[in-house]
Order: sequence, then structure tokens, then C-alpha cells
Amino acid sequence: MPASSPSLATVPVSPVPEAGSAPAARTGRRGRLHALDGLRLVAALMVCLYHYAGRGGTVSESWHQSPSHVFPTLSQVAAYGCLGVQFFFVISGFVICMSSWGRGLGDFFRSRVARLYPAYWVALAVVTGAALLLPAVVRAVRPDEFLVNLTMLQQPMGAPRVLGVCWTLWVEVRFYALFALFVVVRGVTYRRVVLFAAVWTLAAVVCRTSGNALTEQIVMPEYAPFFIGGLALYLIHRFGGDLLLWGIVAVSWLLGQSTATSGLWHPGAHGDFVRSPLVILLIVTLAFAAVAAVALGWTRRADWPWLAAAGALTYPFYLVHEHLGWFVIRVLRRGLGLPAYPTLAATVLGMLLLAWLMHRFVEKPFGPRLRKALGKSRTPGIRASFTLPK
Repeated sequence: MPASSPSLATVPVSPVPEAGSAPAARTGRRGRLHALDGLRLVAALMVCLYHYAGRGGTVSESWHQSPSHVFPTLSQVAAYGCLGVQFFFVISGFVICMSSWGRGLGDFFRSRVARLYPAYWVALAVVTGAALLLPAVVRAVRPDEFLVNLTMLQQPMGAPRVLGVCWTLWVEVRFYALFALFVVVRGVTYRRVVLFAAVWTLAAVVCRTSGNALTEQIVMPEYAPFFIGGLALYLIHRFGGDLLLWGIVAVSWLLGQSTATSGLWHPGAHGDFVRSPLVILLIVTLAFAAVAAVALGWTRRADWPWLAAAGALTYPFYLVHEHLGWFVIRVLRRGLGLPAYPTLAATVLGMLLLAWLMHRFVEKPFGPRLRKALGKSRTPGIRASFTLPK
């Protein structure tokens, strides 16, 4: 989910931190962090490769055999593509902290709704329509199931997911809610982000021993370290690194590699798509290191405009690539007899083209309109806000 980070706009100006609470913000030219756009696309392509070549199930039906036989070497690499989700979460922590600086709760809410929902609703409609016309794509859902999917809350409601990847959006929504309630509502500052990161880390560790399902849903111990690491890396980018911030990043990395390994490595497993704990550790380390390179300014020379366009395609591509891609593979491979690698390449390019169409004709025109509509007040002359009474 990834997955659902906002467009990486210019770093906003922030108020001066509270006295004694933080180092002074770095000065200098502010600019778009194009490298993060590129990293988002890399994470999305990792997940895409996993869905097309690194797992069994429906994709095996599309290829007419296991991807491990179609791509004997590539499938061994693709099996680790699922870690693109954790990569997304590190990026998301960085970006949400950046984009919420200097914003109130109402603006934060409007920006998240306008960013997430237009493309999501269209993806739901497209995949649902495809399921009705082409049952090989995904099982068709009942009208009531489709309608609850529109809320993005289908998972806690126990309804079937139309989009397989939307479980990551539910993780993102919970992160947004936690960050909004404990940081944004009072104004984002260095001190509040650090305190939030420290308390959430402790809660995530304690939560793993509690056995309480509700607490685990709220605290998300499996994914919290990745978001927290991203938050701390943004503070390093904004204020410079010190022992405290790098300590938060280090603890997040240590906990993150542990949760990722325990979730994806199964001792004694054999057969197709078996993962190595050492490779999982390496990929998690590279995810943190890549975002750290952006935080330290080592990627400033990657100021290529095409990266912004690539980043804009990431979210719609992530939403539609799985089920629709499986159908395209079925048509090209089994219907037209196209060789495996050209089929894979054509499918990825086709999903990127669909993502561009969604960005151009859905996100660009309707996202700003939805945000503006959410900001309108019912009472003339009074601006809508989410300011809580003292």
C-alpha cells in the first residue's frame, strides 16, 4: 500500500520548533524530492513482480503452470517482491511527516481523502466490471460487498476485498489516524514526532506479548517499525541527524527486519518460492538505506522530471496491476501464445498505461475538486475546520 503516499511536493515551510525541543531546521533551497518518486515506483514494481512471477495460486492459472517453471531464475528473485510493501511503509512515514508539516487536522484529512479515494473508486469499478465480464480476473462480488468496499473499510467489516492489494491501504489508513490523532491535531513539531515515534515503538513491542486482537489492530506491531523509521528519517532530512534520531532509525530497522523475517521466512519450508532470512534482512536494510540516502541529501542530483511522472503513476498502478494483469497474462500467453518474457513485459507496460490514464483523467481533475469540496463550509463566510475546542 503500498503503497498510497502522496505526490512528493516541495517540502513545506514550518514554524520554528519549540524552544529547546529540536535543532534548527536546515536552510537552503527547497525542492521536490524526485528520488522518492523513483523509490515509490521501484517498490510498486517489486510488488508487481511478486504478483506476476513470485507466487502461485491464480497467477499459476494465468500462466497455465507455476511461475517457478515459467521463470526458473526470475521467480526466485520475484518471491522477495512482497517486501516492496515494507519499502512503501518506510517511504510513507517520511512523506506523511513531510506533507503534514504546517497543516491543521482538517487540511490533513482533506489531502488524504482527495489523494486516496478517486483512483481507488475507479479501480474498484474497473476490476468489478472486469470480474463480471471476465470471471477469470477475480470472483465477482455481491452489490452489498462492492458498496462496503467503497469505504476502504471492508477488511475490518469482514467483507471480501475487490482489490487484493487494498489490505495495505487499511494499514496506511490506521497509520494516518494514529499520526493525525497524536501529532497533527496539536500541530506537527520535532518534539511531538519524536515522542510519537518513541511511544509507538514501545507500544508495538509490548503489544506483541499481549495477545489482544484489538490492540494489535490499532498498534500494528508488524508494520509500525517501518512507518516510525520513515518519520525519523524525515526529521533527519529536515533538522540534521543526531544520536536520538539515528537511534530511532536503528531500533526501527532492528525491529522491522525481525517482523519481516518472522512473517516471510518459514523454517523447514521447501519447494517453490522459498525465501532466505539473509535475503529478507538485506532487502529490509536496503529499503531503510535508500530512504536514508534521500534524507541525507545524497540523491539531490537525481533531479530528473520523469521521476515525478513515474511517482504519479505509482498509486493507480499499484491498485489495478494485480487482477487485471493476471487476465492480460492469460490472454497474451494462453490465448495468443506469446513467449513468457514478452508477455511479462507487455503486461507491466499495459498496466502502466492504464495507470497513466487513471492519473490523467481521474486523479488530476477530480482529486483537487474533491479536496476543495471537502473544504467548503455550510455556513457562508465561515471556513470549515476540524479544530477541536479547548
